[in-house]
Amino acid sequence: MRLLIDTHVLLWWDAQNPVLNESVKDLLADPENAVFVSAASVWEIATKARSGKLIFKGSVLKTISQNGFETLPISAADAEVAGSLDWEHRDPFDRMLVAQARNHRLTLISADAALRGRIEIAQIWAR
Repeated sequence: MRLLIDTHVLLWWDAQNPVLNESVKDLLADPENAVFVSAASVWEIATKARSGKLIFKGSVLKTISQNGFETLPISAADAEVAGSLDWEHRDPFDRMLVAQARNHRLTLISADAALRGRIEIAQIWAR
C-alpha cells in the first residue's frame, strides 16, 4: 500500500500516542507499505514549533527517517491542484495533502473531520 500520513498522524506515531487505532499502527509498521510524509507536514510542524503552538524538539526530517518513512516533495502540479480544489476548506496544509493524495494515488491516513469523506480520495481514519 502507498500511504500519505497527515501531520498529526506522524506526531502521534512518533510519540507512540495510543490514540492511533491498531489497524493504522499495523499499516505504518508494515515494511511492505510505502509511508510518505508531505513536505507540507514538515513545513507545518516547523512553523507551529517556531510560533510556540507545538512543542517539537529536533529535526522533522530526522524523525521521518528514523521512523522509516519517506518524504514527499511538493511539485508545481501538486500546488496547482491544491489551489484549484473546489472545496471550501481553507487550510493550505490540508489542501496540499489532498492534492498530493490525488496526484500520487496515495491513501491518506488522517483523523481530521474536515477531510473525512468530503473529498474523493482514498482515506483511512486514524482513530
